[in-house]
Amino acid sequence: MSSTQFIPATNRLLETLPLKDREQLLLHCESVDLNFAEILYLAGQPMPHVYFPINSCICQVRELSDDSRLEVGLVGNEGMLGGTLLLGIDYAPFQTLVQGAGSALRISTSLFLEELQQSVALQETLGRYLFVSITQLAQTAACNRYHELEARLARWLLMTHDRMETDNFYVTHLFMANMLGVRRVGITKAALSLQQHNLIRYRRGHITILDPTGLEAKACSCYRSDTQTYQHLLGKCLSKG
Repeated sequence: MSSTQFIPATNRLLETLPLKDREQLLLHCESVDLNFAEILYLAGQPMPHVYFPINSCICQVRELSDDSRLEVGLVGNEGMLGGTLLLGIDYAPFQTLVQGAGSALRISTSLFLEELQQSVALQETLGRYLFVSITQLAQTAACNRYHELEARLARWLLMTHDRMETDNFYVTHLFMANMLGVRRVGITKAALSLQQHNLIRYRRGHITILDPTGLEAKACSCYRSDTQTYQHLLGKCLSKG
């Protein structure tokens, strides 16, 4: 991770704040570059910073006793990382790593808590986002249990697409298999099917979304449910790009 010169916020969650509250928070933020697979938090360890992704994507992973792991949350420029601080909990509930490389705004936990105490608007906005995150976590658990892999993969690709606001991103079959809790061969078959329907193009880890509308038709209902929940509680911030 490297720090860069401060740039204006393009995080859509921050953009929902009143101008005064947003500018006050941004005074304490710095822009950082996040690298693919970089670990930001370890489960059960303190969170030194809060992150607001700009064009990066961060996944939250639950590690299981057999050394396998499963993605339970995904954060992009629609949200933030470090939401449990609103509950007075300063350690990470999950291991957190960068899924899509890019930039983010970062603020130290101590400064974030100071701003949180002074801004009612920040408290209310991030409280709504925390609720959305909890409902999406529950939706993901149900999705992993009941829905077919191809539909789950389509949903996952759309969620990544929306949060990074790009049709092109880098991710390997092995990484997708780990995040979705399946064998690599299953991801290979599902991705090939989506590619044969001209919905995506996949070459050596580089994915291009060719038809977002068609991909949504292949995705399970969880994708639409997640999007509707966000829009209902936080406005139309999560556009499909």
